[in-house]
Amino acid sequence: MNFTQSLVVATLMGASTAVFAQTTATHTNPFLSEYKTPYGVPPFEEITLQDYREGMLKGMEEQKQEIQAIVNNPEAPSFQNTIVALDQCGQLLNKVQIVFGGLNSANTSAEMQALSKEMTPLLSAHRDDISLNAALFARVKAVYDQREQLHLNAEDSKLLENTYKSFARNGANLSEADQQKLRELNSQISMLQLTFGQNMLKETNAFKLVIEDPADLSGLPATLIAGAAETAKAQGLEGKWVFTLQNPSVMPFLQYADNRELRERIFKAYTNRGNNGNDADNKKVVRDLVAARLEKARLMGFQDYASMALEDRMAQNEENVYQLLDQLWTPALNKAKEELADIKAEIKKDGKKFEPQGWDWRYYFEKAKKARFNIDENEVRPYLELNNVLGGVFYVANRLYGIHFRPLSYMPKPHPEAQVFECTDNDGKLLGIIYFDFFPRESKRGGAWCGSYRPQTYDAHGNKVVPIVTIVCNFTKPSAGEPALLSADETETLFHEFGHGLHGLFRDVHYSGVSSVPRDFVELPSQVDEHWAFEPEVLKVYAKHYQTGEVMPADLIEKLDKSGKYGQGFATVEYLAASLLDMDFHTLKEVPADLDVMKFEDQVLGKRGLLKQIPSRYRTTYFNHTMGGGYTAGYYSYIWAEVLDCDAYGAYTESGDIFNQEVAAKFRKYVLSPGGINDAMKMYTDFRGKTPDIKYLLQNRGLDTPKSLKKQKE
Repeated sequence: MNFTQSLVVATLMGASTAVFAQTTATHTNPFLSEYKTPYGVPPFEEITLQDYREGMLKGMEEQKQEIQAIVNNPEAPSFQNTIVALDQCGQLLNKVQIVFGGLNSANTSAEMQALSKEMTPLLSAHRDDISLNAALFARVKAVYDQREQLHLNAEDSKLLENTYKSFARNGANLSEADQQKLRELNSQISMLQLTFGQNMLKETNAFKLVIEDPADLSGLPATLIAGAAETAKAQGLEGKWVFTLQNPSVMPFLQYADNRELRERIFKAYTNRGNNGNDADNKKVVRDLVAARLEKARLMGFQDYASMALEDRMAQNEENVYQLLDQLWTPALNKAKEELADIKAEIKKDGKKFEPQGWDWRYYFEKAKKARFNIDENEVRPYLELNNVLGGVFYVANRLYGIHFRPLSYMPKPHPEAQVFECTDNDGKLLGIIYFDFFPRESKRGGAWCGSYRPQTYDAHGNKVVPIVTIVCNFTKPSAGEPALLSADETETLFHEFGHGLHGLFRDVHYSGVSSVPRDFVELPSQVDEHWAFEPEVLKVYAKHYQTGEVMPADLIEKLDKSGKYGQGFATVEYLAASLLDMDFHTLKEVPADLDVMKFEDQVLGKRGLLKQIPSRYRTTYFNHTMGGGYTAGYYSYIWAEVLDCDAYGAYTESGDIFNQEVAAKFRKYVLSPGGINDAMKMYTDFRGKTPDIKYLLQNRGLDTPKSLKKQKE
């Protein structure tokens, strides 16, 4: 593991006094030798809980010895014997953590969570032992101070810069007393983030809406009803129907269920996760976490946590973030108000007189959409069979980059439901291996993400080591004997996550310490890939009826296209609300000991005029992006990157060919391959030839209409 990675290995997390056995005569720990598997993928089925614990403990010990060897080297500090040696150390620890971290998110257990708690303080202390090693920093600084005389190439120079700055940003220049305080804060923050995520998973799994009367299923699609029946059967409730807080269950329920009382019940359960006053309540966790982050930022010389987090991102400072969010808030809110008027009209048409609430929005919006565009999501789903959509994803990648995918049925898998593919480049060379894990389960956290079981790198002999990428989703699980039919949102999500996958497959760097791009640039590759999902030319390739094989009819494609921007008021406002909430928490200059985090949420969003019918996409107590780490003071990154991705897609549309391979080759060369070797804006302008224009984002979201852009009335 390189130095930078060792400081940000985030989510292995927290405390247990369990004692685990070591490697025995009958079982060899797979982590302690080279994997004997095809393509060197982890032998998932062979790994035991004991293997993780032993591997992490041994990995930390090995890295300590490697660090000591660097410090004790009698030769003068050089780029090779200090910076490169540091980048290459900790490989065993990284090997274990990358597998454990992936499975702890995708297929966890009570035992894995207990091991997380046991290891978190040890890993936090280990990272601090490296970043606060005065002798090690002295060697790094000696090399950094002579950087002008070293005549390094761009990649070497960036590694040196990143390494030095990483030490500085992690407390190397603090006094001994302040370093000790930093250690305590780092440990506290790690544990709080872990606790937040575990509480959120517990709360999501705790609620079940059990329906016994078939009349209460009125309005629901047959596929959703069948899935709920299977869920009930699996839980010993055969003959009933169970709906959960997993998105593929709760969201269509809110969208289609005629029973308003049940919609209210499941909506409130969903939006109050972590806010129920029980042992999984996250309010105090959030308060303590925000306070600890602020204290850390002040210790490091910053006025608030956001200032520290944004220092090395494209946005640079909180003023630039708020400028973008505020620029979009008014047109988005105006568009949402237009949509609310449509919803009220539908309620009136329905013969009702109530004021719409949050649990009414999706239900009546679906009716308004159908009335306006004569389209129903259930009319689209039969054409979005999962394997066909995945074929469409591969088709776009092949047309743009010439790459190919081949299924591998014999591979070790992180879960029996996972699929595995080999990816080869346009010249036939292996690019990497990619896993897909599509369906929700209680052992998997919510959402969708792209990760890695082995990042791209080069070995000691200069040979490229190809990546092992994993894409994890929570799509609607099919009922027995039926195929998985995706919603339009799920289809877009698959294109999105695959864009991240392409970034991992195409990356070509020699050092781990230059592999990462800034947080507010990382969504560019994923979001740009979304643009092809519903292009008519692409739909004609993959959108085929799962029963008849009929290509999606032209009139349905046209309706899908025309309705695509409808609902962007809601979507943009709920997203911006979460982004503003994240920023407002992390720009606090004081955190009162009695801070009521839910009142804070109500105040900061209320003063901006958030409609009561639209909750923040993630409310405070289940906002894992920011409170769980990863997107802390960074949830704005999606919309920041959207300015880039919409402008980037403009390069294709302006050329008159959405599969322009010259444009794709430039995007691969300047954006997807270099990792973080170059400045993010330079990477973008090298590709595009200019800085991005926000007009493309406004057009893409349908926020460029006169009504949306008019000055918001006070």
